[in-house]
Amino acid sequence: MKRNLWKSAMRMLVCAIAPLLLGACAAGHGPAPRLPTSVVLVHGAWADGSSWSRVIPLLQQRGLTVVAVQLQRASLEQDAQIVRRAIAMQSGQVVLAGHSYGGAVITQAGSVEQVAALVYVAAFAPGDGESIADITSTYPPGAWQSGLVADSAGYLWLNLETYVSLFAADFSRAEAAVYQATQGPVFQHILQDKVSNAAWKTKPAFWALSGNDQIIPTALQRQEASRIHARVTLIPGASHISLLSRPNEVAAVILEAVASVNGR
Repeated sequence: MKRNLWKSAMRMLVCAIAPLLLGACAAGHGPAPRLPTSVVLVHGAWADGSSWSRVIPLLQQRGLTVVAVQLQRASLEQDAQIVRRAIAMQSGQVVLAGHSYGGAVITQAGSVEQVAALVYVAAFAPGDGESIADITSTYPPGAWQSGLVADSAGYLWLNLETYVSLFAADFSRAEAAVYQATQGPVFQHILQDKVSNAAWKTKPAFWALSGNDQIIPTALQRQEASRIHARVTLIPGASHISLLSRPNEVAAVILEAVASVNGR
């Protein structure tokens, strides 16, 4: 009789504490929850938000909310404000991806708490008090610079031959000519604008490195990526606009960044 009562009491005790034990086990050893994550894409100079058009659907297919901003390209801080507004519109954490000049923009804009990771695509990543001009000063002027044309307001455009042969070297002439026709010029002093607080000091960084970049030398990109401790993915043979010519590889780097912060 006493033994039966004792067994019944033990069964009741086990039933009472089992859910608590299971919950503790799940909290301590189960997989962490996947967090709502948006991706904010930032284009570079001589381009606009549509330069991400081949990457966007690849990210959306994975259930991500994606926003491609449109920069004004008049000043670094003004463009950073545009990006910060896009970040603030998102309901969860954000992975920022920047191409070329857009790398400087995400460096300036990405220190806000909502940003979980940074992705640099054939980009610039200045440090505190540095400009793009500062970090390129030790390299000889690129051949592409001879193709710059200034308009009456001081904005710089790339001529057709430079765009075709250097900027979009892995596209047919006809397709590169379309991108050149829709380019977004940049104000001539924007490359001297300095970053005030580099986001990569406190955010994990990833780098999609174009293997045949005629605009930002591969050696410079490697140097930058090493300095910011970025995880580098080389895209062999890719031109400066790898986001258009090699969208699968670029999207894979962005998805890697999303996964690294346990995002979805």
